[in-house]
Amino acid sequence: MILHTLLDYDVLRVVWWVLLGVLLVAFAVTDGFDLGTGTLLPFVAKTDLERRVVINSIGPVWEGNQVWLVLGGGAIFAAWPQLYAVSFSGFYLAMFAVLFALILRPVGFKYRSKHEGARWRATWDWLLFVGGFVPSLIFGVALGNVLQGVPFRLTPDMQIFYDGSFFGLLNPFALLCGLVSVAMLVMHGASWLALKTEGAVAARSRSWGMRAAVAVIGLYALAGWALWRFVDGYRITSEVVTTGASNPLFKTVAGQGGAWFANYAAHPWTVAAPVLGFVGAVLALLGLARRWEGWTMVFSSLSIAGIILSVGASMFPFILPSSIQGAASLTVWDASSSHLTLFIMLVGSAIFLPLIIGYTSWVYKVLWGKVDANGIRDGKGHAY
Repeated sequence: MILHTLLDYDVLRVVWWVLLGVLLVAFAVTDGFDLGTGTLLPFVAKTDLERRVVINSIGPVWEGNQVWLVLGGGAIFAAWPQLYAVSFSGFYLAMFAVLFALILRPVGFKYRSKHEGARWRATWDWLLFVGGFVPSLIFGVALGNVLQGVPFRLTPDMQIFYDGSFFGLLNPFALLCGLVSVAMLVMHGASWLALKTEGAVAARSRSWGMRAAVAVIGLYALAGWALWRFVDGYRITSEVVTTGASNPLFKTVAGQGGAWFANYAAHPWTVAAPVLGFVGAVLALLGLARRWEGWTMVFSSLSIAGIILSVGASMFPFILPSSIQGAASLTVWDASSSHLTLFIMLVGSAIFLPLIIGYTSWVYKVLWGKVDANGIRDGKGHAY
């Protein structure tokens, strides 16, 4: 017996859809507080020492947190090659902006303290802000466009043509989703700073975090209403073949108002995702107000997980719908790699993911505790 036949093709497709969601959540939860911290840097730290405290709160862990971004990109490339091809070509300029902003972060960390001039350091502080704010915004904008459908089409021989533009991505609903993302990660970054810092920085972080949590609740609710009221979802109108060839053109798809909410009616347990998004933000707000440092990070992480998973729960089985050629829409059932490829990747993931999680957990355990401002002042024990 060939080993990969132990798991049916449709099961492996769903498993990799779930794993993709797990990787996205892991990236948002870990690197998310790095992005939120960078966004908050000019606002929660007023002196050079305070800003160094903020930077050193994420200095030892930010590189490791980006592993999840690399894993997510690799998973899309290997498990969902058509999704990789469409998204990385259609969103090329947006991806370029994200990468440019992310590159500012290590450069800013390394060069900020090379010179003691106030203008020099202030410039790098604002570049670090850009490195946190821009990716946070664009990731949300990208999800907003995915929910609306992306203007791409496929020819019979599977050539991909993208008919959109960069500025077309910046539509009102997508920008609203971008604001949800920014507020969500600022809340998360503030929760991290409340956990890792003391004194004035921690107090300002709690204040900004509570504002961000209120914004998350309001903006997420507004985005949900706008999705229901103004955005057409998609549904498959032909027979659904879950084990067929990975050719999206074998099906028919129609747009329909409110279609993204059909899964909640068909599978009521999926309502847990948006509920978790709201409840986590409310508990994070309460935790920041009452100084529940560790629990606040947990609540903020749960809110992030709920918000991201609600997108997947709403869209399933769609991964990337097309707004101009419904049949070209990519779904779990027709955009994956082969049966054997998915199985081999699953075996590899079963081996290496626990190692990554174990190593990451060990790093956080070793680096646990508050950032020592006195140690930074004395130039001992801190990288930045």
